[in-house]
Amino acid sequence: MSSLKTTGTIPSAVYLLALSLFAMGSAEFLMGGILPMIAEDLRISLPTAGTLISAFAVGALIGGPPFAILALCWPSRSALFISQLAFIAATVVSLLAQGYWAILLARFGMGLAYACFWSVAAATAVQLSPPDRRAKALSIVVSGLTVAMVLGGPAGTYISEATGWRGGFWAVIAVTVISAVAVLLALPKHTASDAKEPDLVTELRAMKRPALWVAYATTMFTTAAYMGTFGYIAALLMEVSGLNAEWLPAVLILFGVGAFIGLTIGGRTADGQPRGTLVVGIIGLIVSSAIIALFAASVWATVAMVFMLGLAGFLLNPAVWGRVYVLAPDAPMLAGATNASAFQAGLTLAPLLAGIPISLGYGVASVAWVGVIIAVVSLLLAGLDARLSRTAAHSR
Repeated sequence: MSSLKTTGTIPSAVYLLALSLFAMGSAEFLMGGILPMIAEDLRISLPTAGTLISAFAVGALIGGPPFAILALCWPSRSALFISQLAFIAATVVSLLAQGYWAILLARFGMGLAYACFWSVAAATAVQLSPPDRRAKALSIVVSGLTVAMVLGGPAGTYISEATGWRGGFWAVIAVTVISAVAVLLALPKHTASDAKEPDLVTELRAMKRPALWVAYATTMFTTAAYMGTFGYIAALLMEVSGLNAEWLPAVLILFGVGAFIGLTIGGRTADGQPRGTLVVGIIGLIVSSAIIALFAASVWATVAMVFMLGLAGFLLNPAVWGRVYVLAPDAPMLAGATNASAFQAGLTLAPLLAGIPISLGYGVASVAWVGVIIAVVSLLLAGLDARLSRTAAHSR
């Protein structure tokens, strides 16, 4: 199928890429809810079971750039389909394996394939969309990860609790198979970039631009700014705010609603006002995190700020992703892959930083102050980016 149907000005294939990212991302967020089941089944300790989460995260963190370089040799559709097949194969191995080490290696392979898909998917969404709709297209693709976080993970946990810990992952495989076939049918055999000869030298040369690394740092720190607080939000709500446990899923859904609203607004504004969208989002993170820290004992204030945390955190996502492609239009594959790794680094860094004040005895609410500090660093990075842009403009 060589032609694309469109929904407005965004090709329908972009929505299918989001579906694929939802399916594959659910495998990352599903693990947290079923670790005790896995530990019991494999007869390992809970911390050891937790390394299965780390294995996926490490694969996703380091896999993007090298696999993006390999993907330069293939048409985008082929690279996407092959990465999905690799993800499915690695997931099947992780479910059929009986020993801890085999599952650990398979989880690492899942992370690698996931990183490869995400990198190519982001670049493909940009290539398929009109220049004035690229941030919107990126927001749609990233929304797949949002749904995975707030719906895919909990839904997979529910399935696993009903069928055994492997059940949720079989559901992930089923959705990934469906989305892989759909992407194969919907995407053209060749995108605009496929017509060009792979130019690794150009892609690598783009990585020397200082502004691009500032953008990567901004991606990492803005992600860590909201994910650190979100990672401990269940403990904060129940232990400090006094929320009943049965209301926790509703609050997590509220975070997801805020994230969707933020992505929708950010996708519309980031094309025309990328820096303004970024700054507003960061300020929103500072304010919402500070209010959580100051009024954590108030369940209503905390719940309201959980919504705002999701809105602000995902409002800025299209802006930080779009900035990378503005800075490196000649290196969409490698630049996008490195930004995906920066996002994953933020996910990995967030709980580590947020856990420091807890380990020092400052209580769960202190994680929100960590979010404030990280968001302030993000704001400084946004200012540095603006300064580099002005310097570049004056030097022309």
